[in-house]
Amino acid sequence: MKTLQLTTRRPGVAQVTMARPEVFNAFDETMIGELDDAFAQLIADDSVRVIVLAGAGKHFSAGADLQWMQRASTATLDWNLQDARRFAAMLARIESCPKPTVARVQGAALGGGVGLACACDIAIAAEGASFSVSEAKFGILPSVIGPYVTNAVGKRQARRLALTTERIPATEALAMGLVQKLVAADALDAAVDAMLDALLAGGPNAQREIKTLFAQLQVGAITADVVELTAQTIARVRGSDEAREGFAAFLDKRPAAWIPKP
Repeated sequence: MKTLQLTTRRPGVAQVTMARPEVFNAFDETMIGELDDAFAQLIADDSVRVIVLAGAGKHFSAGADLQWMQRASTATLDWNLQDARRFAAMLARIESCPKPTVARVQGAALGGGVGLACACDIAIAAEGASFSVSEAKFGILPSVIGPYVTNAVGKRQARRLALTTERIPATEALAMGLVQKLVAADALDAAVDAMLDALLAGGPNAQREIKTLFAQLQVGAITADVVELTAQTIARVRGSDEAREGFAAFLDKRPAAWIPKP
């Protein structure tokens, strides 16, 4: 791949590293296609249980490559539509990944870089990180990333970030739920590894079921359909081989079979 590095961070964990540090890991058509391909490949790989998304160098991602955006500004509507659909499909693939995903964020996350962090299940940031939904500065809007930012921080905060384009520090990103953990820069990898320990302790099928179920839940009234969905889901999963192993391991005071051996 031209723009990414795919590595095994540890057994069961793949790391996708955006590798264009000379442009702060800004993405263009090539990186979008490679990110989509990389996640499709890792989703299909049964040996991979968790995926870490990272950026090489000082910054996580500066978002859209400005040369790519400049090309788009002079292209036809049809070209722009096809191009935008590819970007939207890539973010949707990351968000709908059946395996847990962790964004490792340092430095700047701008525009689409914020979208990438929000599309992951968990974002861990270094103290010096900063975030800006910056599209309006260039006369465009955060359309494709909008649903992911809104889901992460709520509609009112998402609207404020998009309208003002202000760059917020990692402490504020933590407070609004854009990231879930904030650590010193030299402790970032240790924090990611601690999160991986927690994720690898859970049953992989249970985690797939969690992501499938939670994708169907909305904040608000708990309807009869939701009550029935949750009852049917737990009834089905409780009888699975993984559940039987999980309960047996607990009663036997031993690690479950899915937990990697030290």
